[in-house]
Amino acid sequence: MIVPVFLIRGIQEEHMRVKKLTALLTGGAMAASVLTGCGGLNKDADAAVFDETKVSLGLANFAVRLYQAGYDDYYRSIFGEEVWISDLFGGGMTMEQEAKQSTLDGLKTMYILRAHMDEYSVAVTEEDNEAIREAAAAFIADNRQDALNALGAEQEIVEEYLTLQTIQSRMQDAIMAETDTSVSDEEAATGTYSYVTVSRKTHVDEEGNSVEYTEEEQAALKETMEKVAEEAKADSLENAAAKQEYTVSSGTFTAEDESLDEAVLAALKGLGEGEVSGVTETEENYYILRLDAEKDADATEATRKSIIEDRRSEHYDEVVTGWEEGHTWTVNEKNWEKVEFDNLFTTTVESTEAEPVEGMTEEQAD
Repeated sequence: MIVPVFLIRGIQEEHMRVKKLTALLTGGAMAASVLTGCGGLNKDADAAVFDETKVSLGLANFAVRLYQAGYDDYYRSIFGEEVWISDLFGGGMTMEQEAKQSTLDGLKTMYILRAHMDEYSVAVTEEDNEAIREAAAAFIADNRQDALNALGAEQEIVEEYLTLQTIQSRMQDAIMAETDTSVSDEEAATGTYSYVTVSRKTHVDEEGNSVEYTEEEQAALKETMEKVAEEAKADSLENAAAKQEYTVSSGTFTAEDESLDEAVLAALKGLGEGEVSGVTETEENYYILRLDAEKDADATEATRKSIIEDRRSEHYDEVVTGWEEGHTWTVNEKNWEKVEFDNLFTTTVESTEAEPVEGMTEEQAD
């Protein structure tokens, strides 16, 4: 489950190791735009059953409505107020349905991880519980009652959710710590390059419309790019591109880089440092390339870190997936259907400007 990154005021992150607690803006408060919500839900009913453990509708509703609350302001500013009933991605599911499915998947993962805590010596201490209680209380105190009603936020439910998140964070850290972090220099080696690219298929006309090139226009464009390439070899790519009002961009690449077109990667491998290519053609674009560094130290280190993080994530996913077969997860569809995004949330930010101390000028206060 994707968790909105907000922090509950007063939570002790360095102790709890919870990097993504779901709450609403520190220094702000959340309000529901309509005073409705989960008041009609039976919070003690089951949304799902993990093995023989009931996952309450109250907990599941809180999790998914908190997800919604974290994105409402942003999504509405882009997609409008009907965002949650829209099928934005064309997959046959509304955004609300996507969020509900993601939430259930996330809760399932949390319960799986909780079931295997002993295998990694992960525990929630009384000190953790006290911090969680304080955080839940602060969350409830910081937000308006209409918003709390819509979320179904009660002390016990918020505590339960934070406890599950704490376990998930610690289990994730413990599982990822098993990952092999040795990456050879050859595997991490990353070069840097600069390039100019233009579409060989379409251009934008004076009215802002995308128009396909004629064969004659395409041939003329290629001649222009060939001229730029020759001038770049004699002078610099930047100067040659500027004459045609082209933009020079930069990038990185590895020996087996699958993100680059094969023709571009092959051209880069054929260059020496500082050399400029001729016009390289792909299905959609023309490129002029310059190899800036065959192996760049900073880019190589960034690639090394990326490889390690990919391995860590893959290992974590493999472990969790491997555990799934040993557990059962049954969703009560009838109860889960009762959870609806029947209102919208907004976050209001309180002023944090400090009052000037007596005798202090405004400049000193700033």
